[in-house]
Amino acid sequence: MKTTSYYPVLMTSDVARSAAFYVAHFRFKPLFEAAWYVHLQSTEDESVNLAILDRNHPTIPEAGRGRSATGLLLNFEVEDVDAEHERVQAAGLPILLSLRDEAFGQRHFITADPDGVLIDVIKPIPPSAEFAAQYAGDSIPA
Repeated sequence: MKTTSYYPVLMTSDVARSAAFYVAHFRFKPLFEAAWYVHLQSTEDESVNLAILDRNHPTIPEAGRGRSATGLLLNFEVEDVDAEHERVQAAGLPILLSLRDEAFGQRHFITADPDGVLIDVIKPIPPSAEFAAQYAGDSIPA
């Protein structure tokens, strides 16, 4: 299978609220807007997309209908995680995990969207020697 695009679709009870959250706080713009579905694209990188879908829409199979996104962690890699942390705090978003460095090669913090989807804002950093050995070839963060 050749994948030509990949993006998460978050099911929610309030499409407009969720879409507005990602537009206001994570620099997305709507490419398609309907009451039941909004397709968002990053204003900084057109290959970064996210969609919001009404959890009760008939295109969702009965087995999944009525649910909201849970057990999900969205990772946003950024150039300046400290500045993003300040910006998110100033906007009053919850900080569920404080800004910190991880030995496995990340400086990050975690917030959440209005439905409780966790958002991990990350800057890759050099890992400790122990974790560096677990990276494949030239994929070690610099």
